[in-house]
Amino acid sequence: METLPELQPNPDLLPVSKKRETLSRGSKDELRYWKRAIRSVPGSPYLYIELQRGRIRKKISLETSNRLAAAHRAREVWQYVRLHGWDGYLAKFKPDSLPNPDPSIGDFVTAVTRTADLRPKTLRTYTGALRKIVADIADLSDTNAKFGHGKGRKAWLERVHAVRLSELTPARIQEWKRSFLSHAAPDPVSQRSARTSVNSFLRCAKSLFSPRILKYLSLEMPVTPPFSDIEFESKVSSKYRSDIDIAALIQSARDELASPEPEVFKIFALGIFAGLRRREIDLLPWSAFKWDQGVLRIESTLHFSGKSEDSLDDVPLDTEVLALFRQYRETALSEFVIESTEPPRPEVVYNYYRCNQHFTRLLSWLREHGVRAKKPLHCLRKEYGSQLCQAHGIYAASRGLRHSSIAISAAFYTDSRARASVGLGHLLESPKILEFKQEVA
Repeated sequence: METLPELQPNPDLLPVSKKRETLSRGSKDELRYWKRAIRSVPGSPYLYIELQRGRIRKKISLETSNRLAAAHRAREVWQYVRLHGWDGYLAKFKPDSLPNPDPSIGDFVTAVTRTADLRPKTLRTYTGALRKIVADIADLSDTNAKFGHGKGRKAWLERVHAVRLSELTPARIQEWKRSFLSHAAPDPVSQRSARTSVNSFLRCAKSLFSPRILKYLSLEMPVTPPFSDIEFESKVSSKYRSDIDIAALIQSARDELASPEPEVFKIFALGIFAGLRRREIDLLPWSAFKWDQGVLRIESTLHFSGKSEDSLDDVPLDTEVLALFRQYRETALSEFVIESTEPPRPEVVYNYYRCNQHFTRLLSWLREHGVRAKKPLHCLRKEYGSQLCQAHGIYAASRGLRHSSIAISAAFYTDSRARASVGLGHLLESPKILEFKQEVA
């Protein structure tokens, strides 16, 4: 059946009142129509127009307060939308609002910073790893300017951020990974360290492309995120194996630090007797000590937020440790357990410690006394967990370390020193073996 064309109302056939209204408004090709249609925006100097095409209705700023100029622009916009649709309008009048088919690293980092639910320090770590990989791939790492805070650092960031996201392909990331590992020394220790580092960089950078972050971005992203097909290096065992004579170390700390350097000794005691992390020690207030309950309460304060919700908990303390800190409390000069002339700065996103000079001194002392770990202070926390595990089991160690799961405690921080043999040796008993057993006993 043939469809009849839509009939337009003839002003001559309308009632007098309707005829006058149609003639006074004019058609959409006439300026007088748009002069009547444009509106003002409260709080804005510009006029605007509302247009609808299909099911989409938009409020469009005409970017002028002159009604005649606004009418001209409104008519131009309407004619363009009628012919080319909303996509055509955006391409001509609002090109910056269209998705970028090939965003830069800087565009991506900016979008993630604006929308991702990440802590500032976590975001800084993740974006730092991404920049490291991109800079290496784009051959932009051979400069010391990236470590500064001035114009050189800014210029380096601009070059890294200018790299297009399309250049970060799985093939180039895989090539970067192999190159990173090949630059490490060939000895087993260096190779193990390199594998740990490359996995850390990849894991942090990949986290920025997780579905829970990408779903909020307005950028046009690759169908397959660049890190999705990259395989990590075989996991290096990070289990803590103690080689410390803890009793001798505590005795040395009492003799050499307690009296001449009380702040350093306090840090040592909080690490070895309570398993506290560096930031927890740095910002620990005296109010955290619950003397009547015999615990140290790790909780959020004006200056401190925990590593996670699981890290906020009570830490039981030995009676002797409580007595030690009661003595220090009597001569305290500030709200913080560790005295320092530096103020807390919770607003910064880099690793800032108000007690850094005391931490530096303790690290030096620990190395002088045989603690060979890369992070001697954290080694005290691991030793604390190891001692708990030996005395009370893995569950008590996990609770004392305030981990989110027992798997973390089992994989990284505890070393059960109880060793079990198969128990079949009695089948080999002979006069000589019996004589050897008596000597060992």
